[in-house]
Amino acid sequence: MTTDLFPTAAARPDGPTRRLPPATGSLLVTNIGELVTNVAGTGEGGPLGLRRNAAVLVEDGQVAWVGPARDAPAADRRIDADGAAVLPGFVDSHAHLVFAGDRAAEFAARMAGQPYTGGGIRTTVGATRAAPDDELRATVARLRGEALRQGTTTIEIKSGYGLTVADEARSLRIAAEFTEDTTFLGAHVVPAEYADRPDDYVGMVCGPMLAAAAPYARWIDVFCERGAFDVDHARAILACGQAVGLGVRVHANQLGPGPGVQLGVELGAASVDHCTHLSDADVDALASTTTDWVSGPETTTVATLLPGAEFSTRSPYPDARRLLDAGVTVALATDCNPGSSYTSSMPFCVALAVREMRMTPAEAVWAATAGGARALRRDDVGVLRPGARADLIVLDAPSHLHLAYRPGVPLIRQVLHNGVMP
Repeated sequence: MTTDLFPTAAARPDGPTRRLPPATGSLLVTNIGELVTNVAGTGEGGPLGLRRNAAVLVEDGQVAWVGPARDAPAADRRIDADGAAVLPGFVDSHAHLVFAGDRAAEFAARMAGQPYTGGGIRTTVGATRAAPDDELRATVARLRGEALRQGTTTIEIKSGYGLTVADEARSLRIAAEFTEDTTFLGAHVVPAEYADRPDDYVGMVCGPMLAAAAPYARWIDVFCERGAFDVDHARAILACGQAVGLGVRVHANQLGPGPGVQLGVELGAASVDHCTHLSDADVDALASTTTDWVSGPETTTVATLLPGAEFSTRSPYPDARRLLDAGVTVALATDCNPGSSYTSSMPFCVALAVREMRMTPAEAVWAATAGGARALRRDDVGVLRPGARADLIVLDAPSHLHLAYRPGVPLIRQVLHNGVMP
């Protein structure tokens, strides 16, 4: 692949992992062997909207034109993809990057047979509270950089390891330096000091903690699960978030059957995440929200599946095939966190989804790009069409199939984010 005057962020003082402004001028990515557009009804049809021998013109950080390479317009700069596959950048719609310490010993204990309960979250809470801002910021920068090098151009970042008013607010303030999709997760677990007073903690989350966190957040989330928050507490917290303008997300049905999925549907959540243990009624509820993306994305509740968590906890994988066959919109995300899914790799999650969750390679790639965008209610990412953000990845492979076909191989040759190479 040849590159002429390709813009990079290497000289930027705030580094390649911070939010980048769009590039200026025009850039042509040409000689693309297989282009995944995620524009249904174009190219070869199907949800991936595949085009062969294609080119993409980028202007001022946005996609300006998509079409045959032979018809490509002139541009200030160009990239020759040399017959490789090009995809939209991955959209990771569920990640917990603001934390301190790690839980490698907990992982080793699980591999020796100890079950996962979620109780280790409090270990990370203690370390995070004790860490200075610069340490937390450095961790987010490191993990955001890892994800970007592996093709993730859009990422959601949650709080949830502070669980005090000040620590939740600073977690979100730091997260907002790296992404526009920040999620207030003060209702991750009840912290130890409130173990005997969960009602008091819910009151604090809905009151001073929400007030301090909301200026830095786009979303509110609750871990609605046994050992975390019951359905009444979860509903109260999410309703308070909605009242101040935050969108709803829900951790639901990870550790066992429960009310989380149907609560999310009831409240019009953008996404219910995990979805490992689902009843027929849960699947029906999710399917009932599915709408055409153009006419009504705001009414769709996406099922976001997190196979890295099942891999790391030796738990049953969600049945993606069951959801897809019912017409549910599915996204894939990493759930990157220090306890139950310490991976920043969306290609790894794509491979797991194909091997363990009965998704086709095309379904998994769509879920990791356009599906993640829908889980964030974004129409400017996860797709390559005029007007979309110029986020794309060039594979060191001829087809998207290789992401699942060659698991563990570093296939991301080049990344464009806002038309800039980070």
